[in-house]
Amino acid sequence: MASIKAADIRNMSAEERNQKLKELRNELMHERGVSATGGAPTSPGAIRALRLNIARILTIQKEEEEI
Repeated sequence: MASIKAADIRNMSAEERNQKLKELRNELMHERGVSATGGAPTSPGAIRALRLNIARILTIQKEEEEI
């Protein structure tokens, strides 16, 4: 899972950001499920990368709401 740059997120429309956020949350839920059942995740840093990308999107959404 590659990280999404803040500039790329800012160039997205609000609808695209919401869609990407939904995809990332679904993927995070899947990775946590695999981890909880004792399976090895496909990438050890996947959960952390997903959480960071979700946080980036939420931060930029908050910034734009304040403007």
